[in-house]
Amino acid sequence: MEKLTAVKGMNDVLPPDSAMVEWLESKVRLLMARYAYRNIRTPIVERTPLFVRGLGEVTDIVEKEMYCFEDRLNGDPLTLRPEATAGVVRAALEHNLLYDGGKRLYYMGPMFRHERPQKGRYRQFDQIGAEALGFGGAEVDAELILMACALWKEIGIEDVRLELNSLGQPDERLAHRQALIAHLEQHAEVLDEDAKRRLYSNPLRILDTKNPHMQSLVASAPKLLDFLGEASLSHFNTLTSILKSNGVAYTVNPRLVRGMDYYNLTVFEFTTDRLGSQGTVCAGGRYDYLFEQLGGKPASAVGWALGVDRVLELAKGAGLKDVGPRLDAYAIVTDTQALPLVLSVLQALRTAGVSVQMHASTGDTMGSMKSQFKRADSSGARFALVFGSDEVAARQVTVKPLRDASATQQTHSLDDIVEWATTLQSAA
Repeated sequence: MEKLTAVKGMNDVLPPDSAMVEWLESKVRLLMARYAYRNIRTPIVERTPLFVRGLGEVTDIVEKEMYCFEDRLNGDPLTLRPEATAGVVRAALEHNLLYDGGKRLYYMGPMFRHERPQKGRYRQFDQIGAEALGFGGAEVDAELILMACALWKEIGIEDVRLELNSLGQPDERLAHRQALIAHLEQHAEVLDEDAKRRLYSNPLRILDTKNPHMQSLVASAPKLLDFLGEASLSHFNTLTSILKSNGVAYTVNPRLVRGMDYYNLTVFEFTTDRLGSQGTVCAGGRYDYLFEQLGGKPASAVGWALGVDRVLELAKGAGLKDVGPRLDAYAIVTDTQALPLVLSVLQALRTAGVSVQMHASTGDTMGSMKSQFKRADSSGARFALVFGSDEVAARQVTVKPLRDASATQQTHSLDDIVEWATTLQSAA
């Protein structure tokens, strides 16, 4: 029969890489708890209009990258989520989460985008994100950025840069949009096909072009910051003041616009040069009008999302390795007849908090003592628990240290082995 393989761009995560994902997630959970953010889990599948209305019809994600299909039972248009913010806001509206005030939330999980797979950009990819709903002040924008900075420090990443911009409010963007269109129209011969298509539908996204022939045109374009009113400038200045007081370095990038239509005021990205063209590690901003776009009452909101694959690539480059669970002991068993007794002992050890891997039989035999010790050593366990025929007959187990050459092996009664385990756990 034909061998079945995974869908292109949707990759398996195998040990030891899966241990690294778990390690990052555990770091994030602890960090979110310190900042009083609580976990939210939304469906992987949402109604397609959620993303069309939320992200914008003329965004790359909606036009090119979404996995859409029709529900065969009722004909509903459905989409595998390409990002999580729209779903979080939908959930907040549907369940009236803001009835008693703002909410600080975070999520982890897979997203889906149909694009050309490459390192750091896959068709199924995991994101971790934080969303602060119902808070309008710039101090919450700063809180989220400071939280991301704390995460970099926590996991040992140093070479990321923070870029900031403000997109202002709709009326300010409208004035800038008119000036931007006039500027681009004067240089229409320089525009590529994508820019021409977006000239009147979404000209702000042209500023984010990677086309080298358009860089000078974009550099000379009117800057949105020059169109901001007093309130928008005050919001941005409060943010930068807080970042400065906390020693956070940043640069203002007037071309930073982000890829979704729902942003206003603050937008930001953490970038690096170590991942090639996929240099954005974490990005986000404020989206005070998304609640209304999805049919709800006005509510302020701000958030960010990071790509797990990219963050782990940076962490590996910074020396991350061997973050998997540490194995305490490996059980060596010479006779299959002893397995009922051995398993009852191992269960007692596991209940006491000791991690134990048992050597498994291959049919009717447990294999030689030499081969089992090789497996014990390669497992990374700190100790080998030897259940030989003499030990089993005497209701004992030999505990042999595998990582400390100066330590000596000891023999314990099976009745006392849990006491040894308790001592082991307290010394860990």
